[in-house]
Amino acid sequence: MAARIDHLVTSGTFALDGGEWDVDNNVWIVGDDTEAVVIDAAHDAAAIEAALGGRTLRAIICTHAHNDHIDAAPALADATGAPILLHPDDLPLWERTHPDRAPDGELADGQELEVAGTRLTVLHTPGHAPGAVCLHAPELGTVFTGDTLFQGGPGATGRSFSHFPTIIDSIRDRLLTLPPETAVRTGHGDSTSIGAEAPQLQDWINRGH
Repeated sequence: MAARIDHLVTSGTFALDGGEWDVDNNVWIVGDDTEAVVIDAAHDAAAIEAALGGRTLRAIICTHAHNDHIDAAPALADATGAPILLHPDDLPLWERTHPDRAPDGELADGQELEVAGTRLTVLHTPGHAPGAVCLHAPELGTVFTGDTLFQGGPGATGRSFSHFPTIIDSIRDRLLTLPPETAVRTGHGDSTSIGAEAPQLQDWINRGH
């Protein structure tokens, strides 16, 4: 059976630089009827485990380490035995949320993860966070962008560990090079496509340089 993409929305709080905001997060599950990976274990480990429906969880993949994307990761790992994978450049952010529990493995640019016969290629896309990554699944015609690219433009860069010119470079060099029909499945809000975002992103690129 070919891999499919399941989608769950969880709600909680994003906290950074002394502020807190209520947020809804997209949790993406990629797999088949027997195994899966979770992209961003946000807020509610029990709900994510229920959505897995008894499938073997191969990995918990973190697009970055802002607390709203990783707060449920340790509990989900404990419940399933799955390793938590994070790009090492985001360890300083991870440690703010989970000082006593390190990730189990590292993500690296160009690394390929496989689940249910489907490849997920890691694209290091810093800017929103130093260790932010996107996950390109060409067989599914999809890229999971975390908070790097949204419907309407780049992710926020107004807080600690973020940098606007860097996120613009990441989007231009790593995401706009993907096929225009590629679906963009984001960390918050509605999905979009590379082709839909490319024209307006040129305006952001001009502003950033």
